[in-house]
Amino acid sequence: MFTIKYQHTVLVCLVFCMLQIRVGAQKQIAITIDDPTTKATPKLNWQERDSFILKALDHHNITAALFICGMRVDNSEGRVLMNNWDSKDHLMCNHSYSHLYYNSTTATASVFISDFKKTDPIIRVYRNYTQLFRFPYLKEGSSAEKRNSMRAALKHEGYNNGYVTIDASDWYIDAQLTKTLNQDFHADLTAFKEYYVEHILDRANYYDSLAQVVFQRNIKHTLLLHHSLLNALFLEDLLAALKANDWKLIDAKRAFEDDVFKEQPDIEPCGESIVWQCARQIDSIAKTLRYPAEDAAYEKLPLENYLKKYTERAKQKQALSTYR
Repeated sequence: MFTIKYQHTVLVCLVFCMLQIRVGAQKQIAITIDDPTTKATPKLNWQERDSFILKALDHHNITAALFICGMRVDNSEGRVLMNNWDSKDHLMCNHSYSHLYYNSTTATASVFISDFKKTDPIIRVYRNYTQLFRFPYLKEGSSAEKRNSMRAALKHEGYNNGYVTIDASDWYIDAQLTKTLNQDFHADLTAFKEYYVEHILDRANYYDSLAQVVFQRNIKHTLLLHHSLLNALFLEDLLAALKANDWKLIDAKRAFEDDVFKEQPDIEPCGESIVWQCARQIDSIAKTLRYPAEDAAYEKLPLENYLKKYTERAKQKQALSTYR
């Protein structure tokens, strides 16, 4: 099977040099889901997508954190969706109202803070309302002034940062899968599933290795995923793969109790995974980090090559079968 490769040679060397690493302890991971939506997609309507994601979490007996962007659910169908999650005891968290890009020049601190506050009354009515805020695009401010303004606002409102420890690009894979289905409704999606699972496992192992170097201990991880067609179709496969690769699935509430989520790195621009942010403060590691940490540009060619190789193998298999 094609392997997704990332060049982090210096980091790998550091990992093996750290004698303090606790070998053999089981890795722990919680699922967080961003941007629940009732928009239309191929294959499944929003109710089916929502049901499939919830069923996958139920099957593994875990509760996730749902980070809600107000504008996507500010209607009657959105309230049904949020009730579905709240009734299953998933954390109901804030992901802003308009999904603004805080590092832009137009999203001033005052505008961004007002937008963050606008979602609070939407989620406050739920039993599992949790005062965690996740920055859209994981961008926490292009300057120290913007970063600190938002940190002060969160503290004033009783919120904590709903950090990601394991960042990934499931959103990009979902976009390409959706594009493929719009062109061919009956397209074989196996290659997308395989690539998606490999990609998440690769990113999970990378950020866990980075965390071992930075914190010299095992942390409880939070994985960033999205409320998408991709995850509706293949979240069950991913959760099974994580277990098969020695990851223990835990509740999001338990994960966010880890002290790593109390960190407030002094970096500019601020954002990305909290593990990445803390690593950015260490000179010997900072030069090994790419920016942005995860982006479509990193996945475009690997995914295209993966799909191409899968198609070639499928054609060869079909030709062999016809010959026989």
